[in-house]
Amino acid sequence: MANQKILDQKGLVVEEIASHIKNSATTVWFDNNGLSVAEQTDLRRKLRENGCELKVYKNTLTKRALDSLQIKLNEELEGPKVVAFGKDTIAPIKTVSEFAKKHPALELKMGIVDGEVADIELLKKLAAVPSRETLLTMLASGLMGTVRDLSIALNLYSDQKEN
Repeated sequence: MANQKILDQKGLVVEEIASHIKNSATTVWFDNNGLSVAEQTDLRRKLRENGCELKVYKNTLTKRALDSLQIKLNEELEGPKVVAFGKDTIAPIKTVSEFAKKHPALELKMGIVDGEVADIELLKKLAAVPSRETLLTMLASGLMGTVRDLSIALNLYSDQKEN
């Protein structure tokens, strides 16, 4: 039988995992086998810059946390996995996906986005979404074009009325 102190520590880790999943907009799991320590450190830094957090947990403890949240991912949690949590819906997915382009050893596996289980196909679609700043720039340029066209039309109309 396991020591009660060890069981209590494991219970705290399970609560921590469940809390991270509940309080994050997005949670993604990925394989990082084959990454060097320097590459892993670089990934952690990039995730932190985007307001995300990277953790490594035992699969058995992660499964217990997911069971407590009534989320079924047991068959996907085979082998060593790393998990990234983020308050932003797109940031952890985009950061890990962009890092994986340069480091083929890293492979995105699955995630939980806004409380729903997301497969690899959905994660790839979300990774392709432009950043917030890019979307705002696209909106602003679209609005500027409309305002420019309106000003040209009003100018032509005023010229026509003067003649």
